[in-house]
Amino acid sequence: MNSKVILSTCALNQWALDFEGNFQRILQSIREAKAKNSRYRVGPELEICGYGCQDHFYESDTFLHSWQVLTKLIVHPECGDILCDVGMPVMHKNVSYNCRVIFLNKQILLIRPKMSLADDENYRERRYFTAWTKLKQIEDYQLPKFVQEIVGQMSVPFGDAVIQTPEAAIGTEICEELWSPLSPHINLAMDGVEIISNPSGSHHQLRKADRRVNLIKGATTKCGGIYLFANQRGCDGDRLYFDGCASIAINGEFVSQGAQFSLKEVEVLTAIVDVEDVRTYRNRVRSFQAMAEKSIPYPRIKINFSLAIKEQFLVSCSKPIEWKYHSAMEEIAFGPACWLWDFLRRSKQGGFFLPLSGGIDSCSTACIVYSMCCLVYFETSKNNKSVLAEVQRIVNDQNYSPTSPQDLCSKLFVTCYMGTSNSSEDTKNRAKELALQIGSNHLSIVIDVAVNAIVSIWTTTMRIMPKFKVNGGSEIENLALQNIQARLRMVIGYFFAQLSLWAAGRPGSLLVLGSANVDESLRGYFTKYDCSSADLNPIGSISKTDLRSFILYCSESFELSALKTIYDAPPTAELEPLSNDGRIRQTDEEDMGMTYEELSIYGKLRKQKSCGPYSMFVKLLESWSENLTPKQIAEKVKFFFVKHAINRHKMTTITPAYFAETYSPDDNRFDHRQFLYPADFTWQFNAIDNKVQRIALSEIN
Repeated sequence: MNSKVILSTCALNQWALDFEGNFQRILQSIREAKAKNSRYRVGPELEICGYGCQDHFYESDTFLHSWQVLTKLIVHPECGDILCDVGMPVMHKNVSYNCRVIFLNKQILLIRPKMSLADDENYRERRYFTAWTKLKQIEDYQLPKFVQEIVGQMSVPFGDAVIQTPEAAIGTEICEELWSPLSPHINLAMDGVEIISNPSGSHHQLRKADRRVNLIKGATTKCGGIYLFANQRGCDGDRLYFDGCASIAINGEFVSQGAQFSLKEVEVLTAIVDVEDVRTYRNRVRSFQAMAEKSIPYPRIKINFSLAIKEQFLVSCSKPIEWKYHSAMEEIAFGPACWLWDFLRRSKQGGFFLPLSGGIDSCSTACIVYSMCCLVYFETSKNNKSVLAEVQRIVNDQNYSPTSPQDLCSKLFVTCYMGTSNSSEDTKNRAKELALQIGSNHLSIVIDVAVNAIVSIWTTTMRIMPKFKVNGGSEIENLALQNIQARLRMVIGYFFAQLSLWAAGRPGSLLVLGSANVDESLRGYFTKYDCSSADLNPIGSISKTDLRSFILYCSESFELSALKTIYDAPPTAELEPLSNDGRIRQTDEEDMGMTYEELSIYGKLRKQKSCGPYSMFVKLLESWSENLTPKQIAEKVKFFFVKHAINRHKMTTITPAYFAETYSPDDNRFDHRQFLYPADFTWQFNAIDNKVQRIALSEIN
């Protein structure tokens, strides 16, 4: 019995609207699958146009160019004799769908529309597409005229159907359908479909990989079957990083695992699996047999194309493997680093500029850039010609080849310590030492002359001198004098970023990196339009708690001894005058009126648990009551919500940040809320106060 088949899935670094580049990567994946003798290849969701086209899905051009790319693939000689499954948008009867198009030997076999759309958190698929709701039904789809002329078909099946080969049936569930309560793999398995593909556009999120793995493992454990998971991997033009993890599983066990983070644009996984193992597995589950007998059949597209290996007895099946996970710190080191690399090369800029203060946040950003340089150096040392070509183009030297991560860092990264009279020697030295160890071009400048010039303009005009609080000034004076230092750092940073390469005799300019963490954004503890305002922020949705752990990880993994003193130093903005002996008076947590640990808890309750002021108070009563009174908890909750509300407007101008954490307050599309709040929360706070009073009375009684 010819039951051993060879199948391929892949992870591709697609880019929204890069039709030419996307075509080449799809073609390369088909080429590699065929080189491994594979008979079936599935790719990521919407791989032809790129997943992140967003409102470009309203444009007829996006549909037209997708069809053009598809037909170019269909007629390409290297796409023959392999069953290909690709993703693109398709409009049927004037309704747009997120589809899979399955073709073989210049013929389109089936267009399968997505049936459950992702419409939460970062996803807005219902904004662009409609879900196909006609279960196990197909209709005729009239192909565009120019496609008809190329493939010789006027219409093709469109809808919820499966492909039947001599050895096995192949079905599809697209991305979100795996996560939905009634996943198609259940009905597919009940109707005897042995091979199920899942083309996805699934983004990286800290500590999320196991959820995806468990869903695939659970699906094939419960129903049996061969499961091929395909995904995009990389930055396709937005805040998300799609994190690969292409995989192949059979009957609850993985036989192939792809990389989660990589600079390779094309990764193809191929496995040899025995369809008979699926039938045997299902036959042993008698409840499955009883339910499958009642199954309503899918429409089947029958093809005379064998998936089987010719030498059945000479080839062994792929062996089960244990899934290998990255630690959370490795995810922070690799995910944002790969995202930065994609952004750098695709934006065609010459490198990065970072205001390096010597604190946890900016040093974490510097470490991520250094991690990027380590990844790039590793690829060039392994003779990855495409990565080396990108490096040579960026540094404008066709003969350059990096000799170490530090050497590459010196070409791509400029760090700058922008000191004032309020800055300490300690932070200056910490920044300098880290820059030396990672190899960045480091500058230490003093910006007092610019600060004094701005203050002088005010004083000359208004004839009154503002003072810091420690010198007898008011809160408003104190804040204004801090803000002018912070905002000038942004202006100076952009000026240096534009001219640094010119000064070095190179064309182009540098991308400016910001380094505000997710907790400070949530609290609003940063100056609007200060040096947190930048082109990109790789740590913008990572918590301070995780960043502190990340600093320790980098000190050991990258052997950066300078990070030990940075970890031990108290977080400070250094915007207020030092003490007489040169010591720092100002600390972040004292300024904020709350700890970073508390901020992280508030953020998770606000976003992940959807808590308003009252429900957050009730939740915290359960966890904080051993150490705090109800009244103290109430005051903390009210203080947080007031500060969050009055600073929410800052989220409208926040720097685009790598998405990593589900309590990110980024209002671009993840955290949709108003930016003008009734910050006294009269009704909500009264509810909290009433609850406190009831608790107090119950304790008395």
